Amino acid sequence: MIAQTWLVGFRCLLLLALVGSARSEGVQTCEEVRKLFQWRLLGAVKGLPDSPRAGPDLQVCISKKPTCCTRKMEERYQIAAHQDMQQFLQTSSSALKFLISRNAAAFQETLETLIKQAENYTSILFCNTYRNMALEAAASVQEFFTDVGLYLFGADVNPEEFVNRFFDSLFPLVYNHLINPGVTDSSLEYSECIRMARRDVSPFGNIPKRVMGQMGRSLLPSRTFLQALNLGIEVINTTDYLHFSKECSRALLKMQYCPHCQGLTLSKPCMGYCLNVMRGCLAHMAELNPHWHAYIRSLEELSDAMHGTYDVEHVLLNFHLLVNDAVIQAHLNGQKLLEQVNKICGRPIRTPTQSPRCSFDQSKEKHGMKTTTRNSEETLANRRKEFINSLRLYRSFYGGLADQLCANELAAADGLPCWNGEDIVKSYTQRVVGNGIKAQSGNPEVKVKGTDPVINQIIDKLKHVIQLLQGRSPKPDKWELLQLGSGGGMVEQVSGDCDDEDGCGGSGSGEVKRTLKITNWMPDDMNFSDVKQIHQTDTGSTLDTTGAGCAAATESMTFTLIGVVMLLPGIW
Repeated sequence: MIAQTWLVGFRCLLLLALVGSARSEGVQTCEEVRKLFQWRLLGAVKGLPDSPRAGPDLQVCISKKPTCCTRKMEERYQIAAHQDMQQFLQTSSSALKFLISRNAAAFQETLETLIKQAENYTSILFCNTYRNMALEAAASVQEFFTDVGLYLFGADVNPEEFVNRFFDSLFPLVYNHLINPGVTDSSLEYSECIRMARRDVSPFGNIPKRVMGQMGRSLLPSRTFLQALNLGIEVINTTDYLHFSKECSRALLKMQYCPHCQGLTLSKPCMGYCLNVMRGCLAHMAELNPHWHAYIRSLEELSDAMHGTYDVEHVLLNFHLLVNDAVIQAHLNGQKLLEQVNKICGRPIRTPTQSPRCSFDQSKEKHGMKTTTRNSEETLANRRKEFINSLRLYRSFYGGLADQLCANELAAADGLPCWNGEDIVKSYTQRVVGNGIKAQSGNPEVKVKGTDPVINQIIDKLKHVIQLLQGRSPKPDKWELLQLGSGGGMVEQVSGDCDDEDGCGGSGSGEVKRTLKITNWMPDDMNFSDVKQIHQTDTGSTLDTTGAGCAAATESMTFTLIGVVMLLPGIW
């Protein structure tokens, strides 16, 4: 008990000593002030007072006591206070800015890898299964995935147009090599006529529309997600270099450097005083808080909704399967298509040109196989989830920024002598206001007037991107399931609780089997040995059409797809 009493008494004496020494320090010498002024490179030491003197020309650091400051020093301190504030803001936002910018770059890099991988899958499909048309299809495949990348990263391209363009260019190849094959090729004019006829004769059934649906549902949310991340970086960059009002600048000078004029170089502002100054200076920035909160919530909602056919990874890595289905669909209806094309374009005038065979780079195939060995933790969806979990911690960043700066950087610790704007005291006695513009009406340290046009512009941009994010959250009724007509020779049967486009997990075991059945067609000269299978499991996908195999693992898939690929006459 005696020890505790002695400790309390000692602390009281120490506090009084600190207060007394701080107060007396301002009237003795300006040596420390001169050293710090020069150390901060605020100006030359020449002409600075050696000892306190009257300062009648000071504008902000006004005191009845003698001062170590001149008018020029005060102006330099004003600049330093502004620079300090910007540095504090940049330091406080650095972790948030790094989080968003790093993940924006990582998402873009991952999407680029997925696009290249999907392009490899499609190239391997043509090389191994439809070898005679592989080289001719290469340009169309490359153009399609180039357009996918351009659209994802913000270019003004139309997914419906580049999907149609791909299938338009595919039809002449399928027609010349599968439907009406020969050792020679048709003329360019005839191929162009076939290309133009594709949308009239619908050789691929509903598959182009299904591709459009899947691309629309997956590419647009990913594109919007990336655009929103870039806006987040823009918001932080803007607030890091925000212009402060004259009232704020004077208050910052008074809080940070006016103590120096009295020789109080080691003092820190009282917590309440610091909060009033910072909440006043950042009042307009605090108005961002509800919109920033909604921005992060909208990012989270969109990210959660991007799965199944809304997941760009799933859609891109399964595009080659739909291409294969489309080719088979056209071949099954070959006789009907032959008659329709002959009616529209006439009979082909053939030229003696041998179709080049595939010379697909095996290293490219190996690369395609290698890039599919990532485990499930590395999928785009999991990366988004980890990012959102980290970003969620910053939902109230702008609302609590003033408090954070005072607590972490500026204010004196509780119980220590502190600067109240005029002198060193035990505690700050003025009223402490809250955050935001409305709360500043009673701020004793900073007068806040009007609105900040820069902040208003940022708020408008956040509102706009929030609407985009919420508008891109997938809606189940936006895309209706497209059914095959009765005239087609292909029937798709799906077991589970999702449609034939989703590839999502069904009920029960979470596995969906999609079986492609060939009906009412089997050439007399084709043996059952000519039928190979595509088998996909949750550990990946193996496209096996050659016997030797062309592995192309499809990641993060929780279903099994069993399709029958028929090796058609004349394609080997």
